[in-house]
Amino acid sequence: MSDSERKRPLASARSDHSSSDALPDIVRRVRARTPARLLVGRAGAAYRTETQLDLRDAHAAARDAVRAELEMREAFDPAFISRFQLFEARTRARSKDEYLLRPDLGRAFDDESRAEIKKRCLPEQDLQIVIGDGLSVPAVIAQVPRLLPLLHEGAAERGWSVGRTFVVRHCRVGILNEIGQLLNPRVAVLLIGERPGLATAESLSAYMAYQPRVSHTDANRNLISNIHARGLNASQAVSRILNLAAQMMHGGISGYTLPENPSNAFDT
Repeated sequence: MSDSERKRPLASARSDHSSSDALPDIVRRVRARTPARLLVGRAGAAYRTETQLDLRDAHAAARDAVRAELEMREAFDPAFISRFQLFEARTRARSKDEYLLRPDLGRAFDDESRAEIKKRCLPEQDLQIVIGDGLSVPAVIAQVPRLLPLLHEGAAERGWSVGRTFVVRHCRVGILNEIGQLLNPRVAVLLIGERPGLATAESLSAYMAYQPRVSHTDANRNLISNIHARGLNASQAVSRILNLAAQMMHGGISGYTLPENPSNAFDT
């Protein structure tokens, strides 16, 4: 069989099949395992019009997600805000432009927010959950209302004390270090919008650290990512977050030296 004959079935699959029902089984199985635009077909040497329009729509959504501002009372239902007594804190980045251009300013609270956090939050709790806008406000709006109640319920079942949750505008992951310095929790969890891509603009991450301090780096943190409709669902994400928090409490460490154990053997 010549090279051109071997390649013909794949080329045919890309250019001749317009619906998923008509695709070969192997192609359907590959595409079902990823949101990436694989084997979507072509028109000559270019994408089909439908694929091209979908890419442009996804790119626009990603740009909008990065530029959006998190307004807590617009993002969340009043009952949700009241239930968890949410309040808003800010970093030293005073605008979205400054936040994007100066990542260092997103890693520290401004003086007013620092004082407000110390006033409203109890220190030395087992678990301190914080919500940060990060690089995708739509991710925060879509995922946090599902995650936060489950996290509180799961922590209560384990007998953990949970600090008062608050929202941080213009937030970078490094804010975990200052949270540790201010409140000294056993484990800090930052729910933060991920940098959006062309698969989704609604993906959330959970960055976690055991007793974070200002000297800590990314090496001292753990990450559970891809929390969204086509990735980790809320119950899966919560199970992993709580299990990993239990591992941190059990071992007194976090970061690259702590591989995630999926078992429930660390309920402590």
